[in-house]
Amino acid sequence: MVLLKNFINIFFIPELRKKLLFTLGILIVYRIGGHIPVIGIDVTALQQLMSQGSSMLGGLFTFLDLFSGGALRQCTLFALGIQAYITASIMMQMLSMTIPSLEQLNKEGEYGRKIINQYTRYLTLAVSIMQALGYVTLIEKYNLVLEPGWSFRLMFILTVTVGSMITMWLGEQISLFGVGNGSSMIIFAGIVARFPSDAGKVVLAVRDGYMGWESAILILLVFIGIAACIVFLEKGERKIPVQYTRRVVGQRVYGGQSSYIPFKINTAGVMPVIFSNAVLNIPLFFATVLASRYDFFKTVTEHFNQNGILFNMLDFILIIAFSFFYTALVFNPDELAENIKKSGGFIPGIRPGKKTAEFFNYILTRLGLIGAIYLGMLAIAPNFLNKLLSSPFIISGTSMLICVGVALDLAAQIESYLIEHRYEGFLSSGRMKARGTSR
Repeated sequence: MVLLKNFINIFFIPELRKKLLFTLGILIVYRIGGHIPVIGIDVTALQQLMSQGSSMLGGLFTFLDLFSGGALRQCTLFALGIQAYITASIMMQMLSMTIPSLEQLNKEGEYGRKIINQYTRYLTLAVSIMQALGYVTLIEKYNLVLEPGWSFRLMFILTVTVGSMITMWLGEQISLFGVGNGSSMIIFAGIVARFPSDAGKVVLAVRDGYMGWESAILILLVFIGIAACIVFLEKGERKIPVQYTRRVVGQRVYGGQSSYIPFKINTAGVMPVIFSNAVLNIPLFFATVLASRYDFFKTVTEHFNQNGILFNMLDFILIIAFSFFYTALVFNPDELAENIKKSGGFIPGIRPGKKTAEFFNYILTRLGLIGAIYLGMLAIAPNFLNKLLSSPFIISGTSMLICVGVALDLAAQIESYLIEHRYEGFLSSGRMKARGTSR
């Protein structure tokens, strides 16, 4: 009863209630757009092809459809989803670290971020057009178009590109006026939308005798186990003690207390998984497009699939690389050490200033490596379980990580609003601390 009462407190905070309703409204609009079909596609033939997961195109589309909430399977307005925007964001972040003019814009505060965001939108448009062109080439090659030709191609490219830009805009609105990170919430909505369908497939498989009830229970236990491991990873942290010196100003004494800085095992959250997925989609997509013309790319697509060793090895390596990359973007040891020094604080046994920054960098590197390896193992382990369990749907570690990670971030932000307004948290601990999530 106490937990329910604390949860109801959410609706007594006008600002939080408004943000939640706005986020829910945006997600409803996104789901409606996911049911508006693109004219001229033989949807029945497309779904039959995707059900053949062993085929090159079917395997690719099934993998990409995990993050679109079924929009790609139905070939709807939002078939491209948010992937183009994520790809463009990764490219802009890398370019801003290598091109001096963009690096300077990054240092100009809010004005520079607005300019870079605008460049990201332009790049998203270009990536969306390229993806749309690749998709239309594939579906025409596999005879999924009712009336092929340039008129259909132009209409298809225009339709799904507009849908991709609308999805990007919806995500930005969530980040500005709602709760949570917009891009992550869009992906989260697409993943969660598939849960009822996947559960129904398991029930039908058990009913029709294609799967035993023991296997169904094992799949449920795998989901619970993965979720528990993700929560353990997200909540794990190391506390660095900080001591503040006492200062006497007039008749008042300041400082003298002890505190700590929490260093999370997984500082980067689910972003390395999202980035890795977006990067791997690029070669996988183009290899599938070129496979019909060149035998080399046909061989590549046969070995480079989501259940293959090569794909999972690259996914594991990229998750580790992006974990360090994203941590370097969001965490600055030098700035943190300088702020502690200005506040009269120090870490026992560590000299303030440069030595403190080096200590933070050392801790981040050690914790980051452990967290990155743990994150990578959680992402790829379910891919190997798919064959062992003979699941009627794909058990994706990537989608599970995104889903649970975004849910924890959302819960943490709601918790912070409750505590700020002197309500008890809706979680049993009431002490959930928000991770640094861009909003």
